[in-house]
Amino acid sequence: MLLHLPTICYTSAFAVIECNVLEEIGMESLEFHCRGLRKRARVCVFLLTAFQTFWARYSPATTPTCQLPSSVSSSSSSSSSSSSSLIQSLTVAHIGCQQDGRQEACVPGFQVKQYQVAYSGPFQKGQPLIQVEFDDCAGNEDVAFEVSDPGFQVDEDLNLVPQRDVPYSGPVMFIHGLSAHADDMAQVDITGLPLNTPHALRDILGLGSYRPKRSLLVPPVIVTENQRTSFPKVIGRVISSEKSEDHIFRLTGPGADQDPKGLFTIDINTGDVSVSRSLDREAYDSYELEVSITDFAGNLVEGPTLLLITVIDQNDNRPIFKETRYAGEVLEGSPTGTTVMRMTAFDADDPTTDNAALRYDIVRQSPDKPSPNMFYIDAEKGDIVTVISPTLLDRETLPTTTYELEIVAKDMAGSEVGLKGTATATITITDKNDHAPEFTYPLFEAHVHEGLTGVVVNLTVEDKDDPTTGACRAIYSIINGDPTQSFEIQTNPDNNEGMLSVVKPLDYEAMAFHKLFIKVENEDPLVPDVGYGPSSTATVQVTVLDFNEGPVFFPDPLTVTKMENIPVGSFVASLNATDPDILQIQSIRYTILQDPAGWLSVNPVRGTVNTSASLDRESPYVHDNKYTAVFIATDDGSPPATGTGTLVIYLEDYNDNAPYVVPSVARVCEDAHDMNVAIVGGRDKDLAPNAAPFQIELGKQPGLDKTWKVTRVNSTHSQIMLLHSLKKANYQLPLVITDSGVPPLSNNTEVKVQVCVCKKNRMHCSSAHTHSASLLVLLATPLLALLCL
Repeated sequence: MLLHLPTICYTSAFAVIECNVLEEIGMESLEFHCRGLRKRARVCVFLLTAFQTFWARYSPATTPTCQLPSSVSSSSSSSSSSSSSLIQSLTVAHIGCQQDGRQEACVPGFQVKQYQVAYSGPFQKGQPLIQVEFDDCAGNEDVAFEVSDPGFQVDEDLNLVPQRDVPYSGPVMFIHGLSAHADDMAQVDITGLPLNTPHALRDILGLGSYRPKRSLLVPPVIVTENQRTSFPKVIGRVISSEKSEDHIFRLTGPGADQDPKGLFTIDINTGDVSVSRSLDREAYDSYELEVSITDFAGNLVEGPTLLLITVIDQNDNRPIFKETRYAGEVLEGSPTGTTVMRMTAFDADDPTTDNAALRYDIVRQSPDKPSPNMFYIDAEKGDIVTVISPTLLDRETLPTTTYELEIVAKDMAGSEVGLKGTATATITITDKNDHAPEFTYPLFEAHVHEGLTGVVVNLTVEDKDDPTTGACRAIYSIINGDPTQSFEIQTNPDNNEGMLSVVKPLDYEAMAFHKLFIKVENEDPLVPDVGYGPSSTATVQVTVLDFNEGPVFFPDPLTVTKMENIPVGSFVASLNATDPDILQIQSIRYTILQDPAGWLSVNPVRGTVNTSASLDRESPYVHDNKYTAVFIATDDGSPPATGTGTLVIYLEDYNDNAPYVVPSVARVCEDAHDMNVAIVGGRDKDLAPNAAPFQIELGKQPGLDKTWKVTRVNSTHSQIMLLHSLKKANYQLPLVITDSGVPPLSNNTEVKVQVCVCKKNRMHCSSAHTHSASLLVLLATPLLALLCL
């Protein structure tokens, strides 16, 4: 008979297992292991999960049916078949149901489904047995493994290791691997076991060998938290069918001999399990302890066996909101049912019970106008949504823009006996730009004096939208009437008014009246069904007031070119200033405001400028060959007005400065082999061609050419040389330097030559006043020598 694997194959397999188990260990023991003890019963779930996993990947869509082996499909009366043969049959069924689909690059789960471990004696704690191959195709993050035999575990390196010394194991173990991306089962076969090892279902599950007349029964215990009875209190009993008087019960694990220590105790003789004080489920929701039987010397006789104590929740925690005040916003005109915000409360009680099943409710709305039920809260989710119609949700017509809601969260699914917590939700009705700004007046007037700048008028507008948003903030613009861009308008951030300013001085004589057309808009665009109307434009009439303006020089500055040293009284320039007040007849007088060197004079009526002193291009008042003077023109208006103008005189050079030699002092060693004394250069305050090239020569004194020689180096410098050595002294060497001007200018000058004694890179020279007539001595020396011959 062909059966669907995910359903009938699984059901039939478990039916056969159950029949076999009933015959091996009895109905009562099966209930204990697979129903009563929650944690211990997990091994049963492992087996069922293993069977289910074998077929879970072969859905009817890929492989519709499979043929069960006869040992599985037979009736439950065939109890003679063992559990191990059942597993072999199921394995055959698994192989027979392989699908023909294409193999993927990475299949999540165990890459090897079956492993073997050779039994050579008791398994030692922490000793790796095998390394399993598991890949969830996503990095193996947060993968959890469970082994059917609680004495073993899979560590972080995927090694199967004993958690304690295990003297014996069944012939088969199952490893369950689970992550967010994979859920798979692998089988571990233990080979080399003793021949008399029973291969019952207890061995497959890792429960150890079955002894029908000696079993340690440890039923699960359920304890309600917050009990107020007398302690210690018996909460359960461990049963051993043939515990001798020289054996005792022992309880270990968290809650007994580990933190929190002393919560649970066991009567060493009767096996009664007691709790010593009230429990708090929110601290620990369960305790996993181990019960074993030992002799008085502490030697293990039986066990250990898992004891699971589950703490039952009481409704002892009220809902708590994460915040005491919540804030939300909703745009005015939003459709009914718009979600505003979510309120979230937390209850520390058991989330699987009604103790933590929360329901939300609005108990108060302030203010309660225009309706006390403007908002609704989803009882289960805590979402606050609008109930009021979009028309009534108008920020400009509501009595307030802020509403406060008192929210209650109640557990026990909102029943009367439930505990509650409260919080406040503040909802702000935000603005949208549904009102255009409007001028308060269609016409504004302003008066401004010509020649002045600044704000002349403030334009006022009204806007019903929120003044703190771009829906109300105004932007002004001049749309007509300002071709010269003499005006500017800006928004006053304090009052939203438009400040109209004159940025270019207005001229009464050119235009006495200006008519400007102004438009106002918002920073934010208007909503589609609202537009700018006539009230969003206005007219500004600006009247220019006449003012006596000062005369204006033209050109300004006035630039002329003159030769320096022209005769005093020579004509320099004629100033020209006009009065802008063309509608008035006024006279103008000229005066000097700035004449740094005092070289100029001006005719007060005609404005002619003449020299009153010699012009000197080399004067410190001349910069870049330019001399600058400032003049004032004053009209006879009431009150008089003035204007200033600048005269720039470009001075041409005249050869009026003789050249000179630099440097004026030179040093040379008396025993120097190099007879070059120094290189001297010419300087001239005049400009070319009245300066370089220079001619530098020895003075006209007789006999100088016997000792000194001057050689030209270039157009500005010459080399001074000694023709023979001189003794230590200071010598004044006369030189003549001549420029290239027409006519040229010459200058007789002297260069002090210091002949010094040089030792160890130091020069020892005579004082400045020694041998002031040294040249005469120098000249007389050869004459005396001739007379003595």
